[in-house]
Amino acid sequence: MVSTAPLTRSLSKPSDDARADVTAAVEELLNSLSNKFAGVSSEIFAKMDEMSRRLDNLEAALQESKAKDGGSTKSS
Repeated sequence: MVSTAPLTRSLSKPSDDARADVTAAVEELLNSLSNKFAGVSSEIFAKMDEMSRRLDNLEAALQESKAKDGGSTKSS
């Protein structure tokens, strides 16, 4: 029975190595996905800020146009 103990240890060691390899691969994948998500998230926020700025400019232009049209019709 003593002779099976080293065999058991040698069988569990590759399993531990495989588990460590899988763990490292999963951690690398999660880090990669996290970095990609952060990049996409910042791109989305940048595009939303740009759209907000453009909408503000459009609103200001419409208000200015409305004020000009309103002023010209009142003076006629």
